[in-house]
Amino acid sequence: MNKVTVVDHPLVQHKLTLMRDKNRSTKGFRQLLHEIGMLLCYEVTRDLPLEMTEIETPLQTMMAPQIGGKKLVFAPILRAGLGFVDGMLELVPSARVAHIGLYRDPATLTAVEYYFKAPEDVAERLVVIIDPMLATANSAIAAVDRLKERGVTNMRFVCLLAAPEGVAKFHAHHPEVGIWTASIDSHLNDHGYIVPGLGDAGDRMFGTK
Repeated sequence: MNKVTVVDHPLVQHKLTLMRDKNRSTKGFRQLLHEIGMLLCYEVTRDLPLEMTEIETPLQTMMAPQIGGKKLVFAPILRAGLGFVDGMLELVPSARVAHIGLYRDPATLTAVEYYFKAPEDVAERLVVIIDPMLATANSAIAAVDRLKERGVTNMRFVCLLAAPEGVAKFHAHHPEVGIWTASIDSHLNDHGYIVPGLGDAGDRMFGTK
């Protein structure tokens, strides 16, 4: 678990509790996902490199820090990962956005790709892959595999909830990719859902349950 960061900030934990409530409305769930995505983004970008630049304040010229290098890329796994994007872009409005379309085959639980679009120079950027749930990890592994095919070497994975089985499987395939999550829950059930979890994040966010 040395490559896993559990974000235990009180605001994150409070909002996660509200989201777990099965009676939370679609609107409320979506708003909370937006807010918690912003807070998780704050944590996953904590160690971005800084460079000094000369600016002029109303009083004098000074050297001040700003984020260095190329703009990072947020890569939501469709469709549930979209719930994080707007909140993260509020913090990092200049970030690029890639889209990775994967769905989980209900019979085999394997990930099937149906769409992929990323910046041409994605290999030169830090890519933050986002998906609310790290359950079986099949989609997360497939997303990293696809990005590696494009030459990406600097990646981080952000999720709302993770299962121990998913964390172990993900790092068995991609041990160098760090995970940021609000909680590591108890286990997966026979249908590949995180327990106690919060249900299907995509269905709850879009009102399709």
